[in-house]
Amino acid sequence: MGCSSCSVKNADGTPKGCKNNGACGNCGCNKLTVYDWLANMELPMGHKPFDIVEVRFKNSRKQFFKNTTNLQLQVGDVIAVEGSPGVDVGIVSVSGELVKLQMQKHDVRPESDEVKKALRKANQKDVSLWQEARMAEEGTMLRAREIASELGLRMKISDVEYQGDKAKATFYYTADDRVDFRELIKRLADEFKVRIEMRQIGARQEASRVGGIGSCGRELCCTTWLTDFRTVTTGAARYQQLSLNPQKLAGQCGKLKCCLNYELDMYMEAVKDFPDTDVKLRTKRGIASHFKTDIFKKMIWYVYDGEHGINPIGLKVDQVKDIIEKNKQNIFPEDLKEFEYVSPQQKAAALEPVYAKLDNQDSVTRFDKKKGDRNKRPQNRNRNDRAERTDQQRKPDQQRKPDNRNAQQRRPQQKPAEGGDAAANNQNKPAGDKRNNQNNRNRNNRRPNPGNNEPKS
Repeated sequence: MGCSSCSVKNADGTPKGCKNNGACGNCGCNKLTVYDWLANMELPMGHKPFDIVEVRFKNSRKQFFKNTTNLQLQVGDVIAVEGSPGVDVGIVSVSGELVKLQMQKHDVRPESDEVKKALRKANQKDVSLWQEARMAEEGTMLRAREIASELGLRMKISDVEYQGDKAKATFYYTADDRVDFRELIKRLADEFKVRIEMRQIGARQEASRVGGIGSCGRELCCTTWLTDFRTVTTGAARYQQLSLNPQKLAGQCGKLKCCLNYELDMYMEAVKDFPDTDVKLRTKRGIASHFKTDIFKKMIWYVYDGEHGINPIGLKVDQVKDIIEKNKQNIFPEDLKEFEYVSPQQKAAALEPVYAKLDNQDSVTRFDKKKGDRNKRPQNRNRNDRAERTDQQRKPDQQRKPDNRNAQQRRPQQKPAEGGDAAANNQNKPAGDKRNNQNNRNRNNRRPNPGNNEPKS
C-alpha cells in the first residue's frame, strides 16, 4: 500500500517510482525511508520484541506509537493510530529494535505522552476515506490561498494535510512577520467544515515538504534523507575556498545549502598542515603576501607587494615552510621564482613549437568577405571625393598641389576702361551685382578699333 500514498505520481495517479503498486515490502518510493539493517537478526532467548513502531505520514512527518494490542506489524503496513482527536492513518516505516535508536536520535522517551497508541490495521473503509482525504488536499490548499489573499494576510500556505478520518486539516504556512489569522480560521472552518490547525514552518521545512531538484541535478537532500537541519554559515564556504556568491551558495529554500557542511570537516583537517596565511615571505627582491590557496594541490600562491595581484607565484607547502624557517634565521632568498612549482603540463606546453603566421601567407578567411556589385556605380560621390581618393592613391611626390588661386587670378588681366566717370562708377559697384558684372565683362571683351582709337564725340 506504499505506492498509493506516494507523492511522486503521474498525471493519471500511478506512481513514478518502482511501480509495484503496493507489492514492495520496504516502501522504497517514499520520502525519508529508513533501511532496517536489523530486520534479519534474531533476538536472544527470553527477549521480547520492542513494542513501539515508527509511523510515517504525509511527506516527512513521523511519530512513534505503542503497539499495546500486540499486532504483527511489518514495514509497509497501513495502520490506524490515535489522532488528536480522532483516528489517523499512516504507514509503518520502522519496527523492532531499530526504533530504539530512532527514539534516541529524536530524543523521545518511551514513557512520554508523545507516544500514542496504535489502534488496528487499517481496513478498507479506513483506506478509502484516507485516500479521499489525500485527493482533496490540493484543492483545499488553492482555495485557502485565495481566502488568505482576500483577507490581505502576508503569509504563504505551502501545504495542507488532512487527518485520516478527514476530521481535521493542518495548514502549513510561512511568514516573515507575525500574522493574525483568527478571521482566516473562521473562514476556513465555514468553507471546509473541518477542524482547522495552523502550523508555521521555516523556509527549509517548506522546501522539504514541497520537494524539488537541486543544482547538482538530484532530488533535494531534505526531501529524501536529511531529517535534521544544522546551522550553515559562510565560514564553511571560506574554508572550502568558495566565492561568497549568494546565488550559488543558496538552495531552493533561499538559505545556505546544507551540503556545505558535508566536506567541512575534511577541509578543516587539511588546513591544519598549511602555514598561517598572515605570515609574509621576505626575499631580497621584496616582501610577498598570500594570494590564494589550493588545498587539493597543496599549493599556496604569493604576490610581491606593489604588483597588485599580477604574476602570482605558486609554491608547495613544504617550500613555504622552508622559506619561513629561513626568514626566522635572517636568511633571505634572492627571488621566489627560484622555488616556483611548474607542473608537467606546463613544461609540455612550453616545449610545443609555436607556429607564427608569415606575411606572405594568404589569409584563411579571404573568401569570406562579400564582394560588391562591380557594375553598380557608387552613389553620393562628387568630384571632390574622387579627387581626394585619387590623391591618396598617388605617391607623395605625385600628389596634386592645392590650387589657392581665386577667381580673379584665374581670369586674364583686364585693362582699365577709358570712359571717365562711367568706368569708375562701374568699378565701385559691388561684385555681388550680376548685371553690373556682366556689363563690365562685355565691355572688356570688345576689341579696340585699329583705325580710330579715340572715342567718338
